[in-house]
Amino acid sequence: MRQKTKLIHGGISGDPHTGAVSVPIYQVSTYKQEGIGGHKGFEYSRTGNPTRHALEELIKDLEEGYAGFAFSSGMAAITAVMMLFNSGDHVILTDDVYGGTYRVMTKVLRRLGIESTFVDTSDLTNVEKHIQPNTKAIYIETPTNPLLKITDIQAASAIAKAHGLLTIVDNTFSTPYWQTPIALGADIVIHSATKYLGGHSDVVAGLVVVNSQELAENLHFIQNSTGGILGPQDSWLLMRGIKTLGVRMEEHEENTRKIVEFLVNHPAVKKVYYPGLETHPNHEIAKKQARGFGGMVSFDVGSGEKADQLLNSVHYFTLAESLGAVESLISLPAKMTHASIPKERREELGITDGLVRISVGLEDVEDLIEDLEQALK
Repeated sequence: MRQKTKLIHGGISGDPHTGAVSVPIYQVSTYKQEGIGGHKGFEYSRTGNPTRHALEELIKDLEEGYAGFAFSSGMAAITAVMMLFNSGDHVILTDDVYGGTYRVMTKVLRRLGIESTFVDTSDLTNVEKHIQPNTKAIYIETPTNPLLKITDIQAASAIAKAHGLLTIVDNTFSTPYWQTPIALGADIVIHSATKYLGGHSDVVAGLVVVNSQELAENLHFIQNSTGGILGPQDSWLLMRGIKTLGVRMEEHEENTRKIVEFLVNHPAVKKVYYPGLETHPNHEIAKKQARGFGGMVSFDVGSGEKADQLLNSVHYFTLAESLGAVESLISLPAKMTHASIPKERREELGITDGLVRISVGLEDVEDLIEDLEQALK
């Protein structure tokens, strides 16, 4: 089954009881049992719900994994995955990860004894240098947020396997339409499904796919025990969004290519970050491991003052957190998504006050370019 077909026919298609083409919203908390333990596959909706189960089966198929799990947010998904580890364990992470990932690792999980080291995983020699006796996993964002760095998933997975570690990949920016990390050797894939998978700025959700029965059993135990599950309404909205993921991702990328060309040639733009540029670091790796380059672009206008002027002057780009929606969004990572990272750390990474991130939407691209052009003046 090809990817666009799988988006619509993957997982559980329709409802066998009524013939409904769309999986119904099972707005229910508990289920009748004929006897103790004699249920029809569901007993309590924290443990399992038919609508959520359909979503979990769908993302499992899309990511080519063993089992899928749906959580109440991307951060709930990341936290649940990190609960696979114990106090005293160590995880290596990409250095310019999403600010919320950095925050939960350094401010919450570190207090619970889970250690973390942030390195530039786009150069895998950095990973090997930082593997310790207590290291349990390599956590990769690729492309990263917001500098769009590329890490070789296959090579990172090979290093992890050689040392008995898990490989975890945040696949939010690429989505399974463009990139399938498990097929490249990863053990766990994470999504902030709020973004491209939902695609319409109307749902907050997180998804995880694992590649083995052991990981599935362990993560289901954590999901059921801690309870950060996705409700049936949001599960249904997410499945509806995923049906159009293919056509949306293709249009996002088509618009983005034209905007990148405009930005690269604009005198007010100091630098453009986009994996589709041949000059982008590890462009060839991005081309090898992904089927597309996505709809996220970051560019530096030189100062925080100029960035603020730009943000205050655009009309079709909405100043907002998040990304991956049908409408184009614009943000200043240093003051928004990555504000939780200390300023000196941001500057060290290259997340300057003049760095602007855009999520290119599905508007007419000429309108978007004209909007950026007048704002940059």
